Amino acid sequence: MNVKIIARLLGVLLLFPGIFMGICLLMALYYSEYQAAKALGFSMVIVTCLAFGFYYFGDASRDSVYRKEALVVVGFGWILSCLLGSLPYLFSDCISSVPSAFFESVSGFTTTGATVISDIGLLPRSILFWRMLTHWLGGMGIIVLFVAVFPQMAGGAKQMFRSEVPGPVAEGLRPKIKETALTLWKIYIFLTFVQTVFLILAGMSVFDAFCHSISTVATGGFSTRNGSVAEYNSFLIEIIIMVFMLIAGVNFGLYYAMLKGRLWSFFSNAEFRTYVGIVLLASLIICLSISQQHSDYPTALRYSLFQTISVMTGTGLSTDDFGSYPAIGTSLLVCLMFVGGCAGSTSGGLKVSRVIVIFKIAYQEIVRVFRPQLRMSVRVGHSVVESGVVNSILVFVVSFIFIAGISTVFMASLGLDVVTAFSSVVACLANVGPGLDAVGPQETYQNIPAAGKILLTFLMLLGRLELGALLALFIPGFWRR
Repeated sequence: MNVKIIARLLGVLLLFPGIFMGICLLMALYYSEYQAAKALGFSMVIVTCLAFGFYYFGDASRDSVYRKEALVVVGFGWILSCLLGSLPYLFSDCISSVPSAFFESVSGFTTTGATVISDIGLLPRSILFWRMLTHWLGGMGIIVLFVAVFPQMAGGAKQMFRSEVPGPVAEGLRPKIKETALTLWKIYIFLTFVQTVFLILAGMSVFDAFCHSISTVATGGFSTRNGSVAEYNSFLIEIIIMVFMLIAGVNFGLYYAMLKGRLWSFFSNAEFRTYVGIVLLASLIICLSISQQHSDYPTALRYSLFQTISVMTGTGLSTDDFGSYPAIGTSLLVCLMFVGGCAGSTSGGLKVSRVIVIFKIAYQEIVRVFRPQLRMSVRVGHSVVESGVVNSILVFVVSFIFIAGISTVFMASLGLDVVTAFSSVVACLANVGPGLDAVGPQETYQNIPAAGKILLTFLMLLGRLELGALLALFIPGFWRR
């Protein structure tokens, strides 16, 4: 394994958080937030020095990057970015505990949206902006940005890109990884800009509009208000955010394909049709279950549709306390946390394409009970899913459920009730954010024990990197020649 090339790439990668800290530093100076400016300045210096230190250590290396090196860069790049991203919280005394600051930073970068901050209104505006920018960097992916602006890296660029744009279906993506990465970031920036304009026209301040656009397009969930979107009490704002959450949960490869002239990609894509169908059906069921809690069916539908889209896409913004919903409503929302959005989106969870494959495999196995001689292939739309992909999906789903189960037992051993333990694990592993009971949409993760926060932090990283890219680093054979 080429340590020097890894160090050089990590050095370049860490420049991105440093640049964004510099933007927040300028904001702190503009608003005369001198304590925050000092915190951001120290953080930026540390990040920049570390970045240049890594770069010059590996500067002599001009070798190509291959699979192992790429996985190390992805894994350590995320861990280091999150560790360094916690410095502004610690230096500004906004968060005093190291596990809590790291939790908040990881939650931002992985676009989970879980928080340990009980009163967001007390944060300096520049620190609040840094908190939101971690969403934006992590949403499309800091590695994708890195691939987009860095010279071609042989087979390593493809491996790094695949680790950042997760899911088994890469429909619409082209072999030119650098071109694709750059195009995806252009789409990402365009959607953020358009939503910001719409929210400003709907009555939000420029700062709030931009922050909520970041949170929505990245399917993150952080808000500038303690009560999230509910505090605005605006149906128009909710509609705009709902639409863009739905857009962000779609495979960005379809937008890429549309730009290339394949306008019917959406309608011919089985995953997209299933995704929209699940949202509509789940919203209707939840609407019926909460109709007695609200004045009329349109109001119930308004809240159910927002919560359904928010939870399924892993955004985590809220307009209602879904923790108080009847059992059928909360149970369905927890199931949607598992499902997640489309492959290749900024969403978390298993991904709709994997769920489709799992159900088709289950159906085929049932048919084989009475027709054992029948040979059937697994199809998603018009495409046949290769046996290797089917196996990897089965392993992923089983691993996901196993990790969720073991983690729930650990969280319960810390004294948490079962609902809190289970929902916190699922919400973090699926990068959703709010769970139920003590970690519900009206609560924070502040009172979770330090050991629990450390585990949930690890689960957020696992979920964002789709298990394998991070777990591979813990396999002894990975480090052997």
